[in-house]
Amino acid sequence: QVQLVESGGGLVQPGGSLRLSCVAPGFTFSLYVMSWYRQFPGKERELVALITNNGGSTNYADSVKGRFTISRDNVKRTVYLQMNSLKPEDTAVYYCKAKFGSLDYWGQGTQVTVSS
Repeated sequence: QVQLVESGGGLVQPGGSLRLSCVAPGFTFSLYVMSWYRQFPGKERELVALITNNGGSTNYADSVKGRFTISRDNVKRTVYLQMNSLKPEDTAVYYCKAKFGSLDYWGQGTQVTVSS
């Protein structure tokens, strides 16, 4: 069972920044579309950002456009989410996902809390 490993979550004040990382062992990382999702308590996971396998294209939820940046390093098998100008409403558990055809893998999630 492939398990992605996220890190970088934590507590940050409003207006602050965090960078999430997700390392993807055990499969051909460069073939996979990578994405970040988040989940609020009692809600379903929602897509935050997506990046194509070669990094040539990205897509963002309207709520994070201009504040979050997704990137990847195929040599390091890692996808990143740089989060700036954080707001309390960004507080959630953040998950990374790898998808290739019918295959998809998830991480265990990392908590991001934005609070003063």
